[in-house]
Amino acid sequence: MTLRAVAALLTGALLLSHPALAQPGGPGGGPPPAVGVAAVRKQAITESSAYVGRIQAIDRVDLTARVTGFVEQRLFTEGTEVKQGDLLYKLERAPFEAAVQQQAAAVAQYSALLQNASITLGRAQSLLSTPAGQRSTVDDAKAQQGSQAAQLASAQAQLRQAQINLDYTEIRAPVSGKIGQTRFTPGNVVSPSSGALDTIVSQDPMYVEFPIAARAQLELEKRYADKGGMSAVVIKLQLADGSEYGQNGKVDFIAPTIAANTDTIVLRATIPNPPRRPAAAGEPVDRPLIDGMFVTVMVQGVEPVQALAIPRVAILSDQQGNYVYVVNTRNIAERRQVQLGQSTPMTAVIASGLQEGENVVVDGIQRVHPGQPVTPGPAGQPPPGAPRPGAPGSTAAAGAATSSPANATPLSGTPAASAGGSSSGGGSSGR
Repeated sequence: MTLRAVAALLTGALLLSHPALAQPGGPGGGPPPAVGVAAVRKQAITESSAYVGRIQAIDRVDLTARVTGFVEQRLFTEGTEVKQGDLLYKLERAPFEAAVQQQAAAVAQYSALLQNASITLGRAQSLLSTPAGQRSTVDDAKAQQGSQAAQLASAQAQLRQAQINLDYTEIRAPVSGKIGQTRFTPGNVVSPSSGALDTIVSQDPMYVEFPIAARAQLELEKRYADKGGMSAVVIKLQLADGSEYGQNGKVDFIAPTIAANTDTIVLRATIPNPPRRPAAAGEPVDRPLIDGMFVTVMVQGVEPVQALAIPRVAILSDQQGNYVYVVNTRNIAERRQVQLGQSTPMTAVIASGLQEGENVVVDGIQRVHPGQPVTPGPAGQPPPGAPRPGAPGSTAAAGAATSSPANATPLSGTPAASAGGSSSGGGSSGR
């Protein structure tokens, strides 16, 4: 075998083991690598900030016995919703009915005594103009009448108190909401010192409270100052399973103080909590938001704003921060540090570092180095000279990529993150 044949075999083996050397613009030279670019343009962006929040019921009431007595009846189903004024518990009434009757009798007694005192006073006053009348007798009659009037008023007050205690034997719902698990069943004695019999939490609407950094609150105030302040933002929720809640809320309260230990301030929003489906009478009502639930709170602007934006796949990052590759007018790739604004998973909002109309590399980022000439083309299209699917040579290209996936170079249009990020400067995709 000749030396030329041996050299050819060694060269072929080297290319098979390192396909990157056979790519255009590789270490072995060749034409500039083809890349896909996207122009920096202004887009309508809905600004959004995410925080961790907790759902809270607007009304939360502990049901407590106001008098001491046996529980005779429980008139609700645990876990269902009750209306304001619904009868929930009945306590024994007999002792309190007897107390009412006793006080009613006392009122009748003192009414009769007062009437007699009034008659006696009238008789004494009529005799005062005769020789038999005496001033002292009139004075005693007046005092007796006043005393009987005072005792009648006291008896009437005690009758009113007895009636109130009788009414307390019926425990009704002070607010509408979902009632929990009862702590006392019929037959037990309850009193004001027994603690809560049960708890009712209101259901619709609900509060969502979320602490944010004081600096972030100032940024939100400045961002929406010309749009009405915090009243110009929309509150959206993301539930624990990642799904987006379908109702919007409004900020209705900002705490007057900042927590000294965390430098945060609490914001509160009100959000509807309608039932998922109609429920039959006496059945639990299924609602998405539950008192005490953790959620992700997204603060969004009411109207989109115009901002410079590029595809998120163009963003790379390293220890120096976020950067992109910009293709200048001489088709030279330049590294450019950028600062991001309120971005989304698909779109990166550029706060600084780029100008409108500049082109950034989106496809083929792994083939780009700072200061390297490139062949730019619209993002999402195959680079010049690349085989199209079904064209001659496409099968061979696919086979070569399959035989060495670790070193394969993605075609133009493949996001940078799928290729393992940038090959220079330790960069990685910013997605």
